[in-house]
Amino acid sequence: MRIIFMGTPDFAVPALVALIEAGHEVVAAYTQPPRPGGRRGKELTPSPVQREAEAHGIEVRHPISLKGADEQQAFAAMEADIAVVAAYGLILPQAVLDAPRLGCLNIHASILPRWRGAAPIQRAILAGDPTTGVTIMQMEAGLDTGPMLATLRTTIERKTAGELTAELADRGAQLLVGTLRDLAVHRAVRQPEDGVTYAKKIEKAEGRIDFSQESEAVERQVRAFTPAPGAFFELEGERYRVLAADMVDGGAEPGTTLDDALAIACGSGAIRVTRIQRAGKPAMESIELLRGRPIPEGTKLG
Repeated sequence: MRIIFMGTPDFAVPALVALIEAGHEVVAAYTQPPRPGGRRGKELTPSPVQREAEAHGIEVRHPISLKGADEQQAFAAMEADIAVVAAYGLILPQAVLDAPRLGCLNIHASILPRWRGAAPIQRAILAGDPTTGVTIMQMEAGLDTGPMLATLRTTIERKTAGELTAELADRGAQLLVGTLRDLAVHRAVRQPEDGVTYAKKIEKAEGRIDFSQESEAVERQVRAFTPAPGAFFELEGERYRVLAADMVDGGAEPGTTLDDALAIACGSGAIRVTRIQRAGKPAMESIELLRGRPIPEGTKLG
């Protein structure tokens, strides 16, 4: 097929690679424009999809909007059979949705209709869902409301958002290729009316750990925000990102350390921080941090 690919982050890259390896003709890759990044935060950094597309000699386009007539005409002029969308970052107007001969497919990282929206992986972890997955969906004007062509499930267990994203990206890419191969026999199924939830965008402020929660919720918060934006607490005006933690027994006023090895009381139970990062420093095991920066029993964390 002639395919237009539309995606931006690492999650989208395995799908692009899978389409190429399956022998499809990817005529263009749409992605978000380069953003300031690098060590100084000033160099313009291309998206992961842009880097992968350019490595394969695929034309890259990064319009700020698709609402203009010129952009829509340019999109339609490629005469694609289908467009594939994976975490692109722009709303597709109806003219764009209608342009490819077979419409637009979306790779969504949840089992719809649960967790429609921007952050399905993090919200599933935060909610304590036992399972999640990927849905291949025919796109329409609503937010992740289109009919479903294929799904797969996986257990969440104690995976971080980073680990789950990588798993769903790889498995979703293979599901996509199989769906395209058998597109003629796939029957689109409307999403059920029951069970709709929305995964709103993650705000950095949500990373602040609320130790008044039970330890299970705090541990899920750590996993949901690893690697980004990071769950954190503050001590003496300095921010510490918690990258890994275990649930342990113990009790005291929430936010109080229970020993000299970073066991911290929660509203119910406690967590022990096992991997941590100080502001401006590399990540390290907690035992390494505590050698140079002791946090004694009875310390109240802000």
